[in-house]
Formats: sequence, C-alpha cells, structure tokens
Amino acid sequence: MLKRLIYGLICFIALVLLTAIFLDRWVSWRTAPYVYEDLQSLPHRQVGVVLGTAKYYRTGVINQYYLYRIQGALNAYNSGKVNYLLLSGDNALQSYNEPMTMRRDLIAAGVDPADIVLDYAGFRTLDSIVRTRKVFDTNDFIIITQRFHCERALFIALAKGIQAQCYAVPSPKNMLNIRLREVGARLGALVDLYIMKRQPRFLGPMIPIPAIHQVPENAQAYPAVTPEQLP
Repeated sequence: MLKRLIYGLICFIALVLLTAIFLDRWVSWRTAPYVYEDLQSLPHRQVGVVLGTAKYYRTGVINQYYLYRIQGALNAYNSGKVNYLLLSGDNALQSYNEPMTMRRDLIAAGVDPADIVLDYAGFRTLDSIVRTRKVFDTNDFIIITQRFHCERALFIALAKGIQAQCYAVPSPKNMLNIRLREVGARLGALVDLYIMKRQPRFLGPMIPIPAIHQVPENAQAYPAVTPEQLP
C-alpha cells in the first residue's frame, strides 16, 4: 500500500513538472515572432515601455538586469526606434521608486526629460502592459526587458488583445535561479489571465502619449497614479 502511494505521488509530481515545462515552452513558442534581439530589425514604434526592476540588490551590489534594461532603452531611443520611453515600475513604498530611479539615470545619459513618461503603478507585469493600453492610450508599443520577461509580457499582451513587440536585452550569465522562478511566474500569469481574470491594481484617467504640454525639469512627468494616491 505504501509503495503504491509513493509511486502515485511520484507520478503526480512528474505530471506537474511536465505540465509546467510544457506551458513554459508554449509561452515561449507563442510569443517568439514578436521578440527582437537585433536592434536593427526592431520595428519603429512611438512608445517603448521599460519594465522596472530594482537598481541594487539587498547586498548593495548593482543589478545587472537593471543596467541592461537602461542600456537597451537608451539604444532604442538614440537609434530612433522609439520616440518616448514609458518607465513602468513599483512605487508602493516612499523609499523605493523604480520609475524615478530609471528616469534619473536616463536623463543623466542624455534622454530628453520631455520624452519620458512615468507609470508609478506598474506593480506587476500585467499591470504595466494593461495600463500602457488603458491609461496611456497606446496599443502598439515596444517592451524593453530580458527575453524571458519579454515572453511573459507579450503573452499577457496577446491574451488582452494588445499589440506589442519586445526588444530583448541581454541577461547576466548566471540566471538559472531567475529562469526557474520564471516558470512559476508564467504559471501565475496563466492563472491571473484565465482563472482569476485579474485586472491592474490601479487604472485612473486616460493620459495619452505624447502629452500636449511640456514637462518641467523638476516634475514627476505624467503619473497616472501619484505616490500620494497609493496605499
């Protein structure tokens, strides 16, 4: 009896793992036509959406994923592949502000502040993608992030009827743990999309890009949700 229970448990675990691997590969296959690693072949779009991540790890070491995304945003902007950069990230805590951190670094690298738009409520990839469409009135845009993240973001876009392409920037060499976590993140995205039917935490009034007025040097750009509105 015990042997049969152990055997059944092993078979169940194997089935779960195979299903997870299949779904992970399916997401990659489904989105492959919309991922570009070569900047020259990347189509031109008005808006490039840079998906946020922390600039530093908790140990104080700089995050290579962040550096590659900022460099990718600069490359897309300076080459004329995008005209505006929408910086979407987490701003839930006063001490942690991904969009403003990206904005400071991009301006320091030469990006015109008037070409930068901030989305303070990009708490998750789903929020960032859906808000780009529903809040910033942009239905065909370039996502800028690493390839594994590109695939999940594009899958969300396709499921929501949103047109998007992705500029896949390099990843650090040692990313096994991140890639394993991504399998779980993709399963979570499937649950959010098809079971829970989740929507962004915040939407807010529509703020089309480009805006019709200029951004003062010391302004926060065009927040759809200001820090004061966040709980």
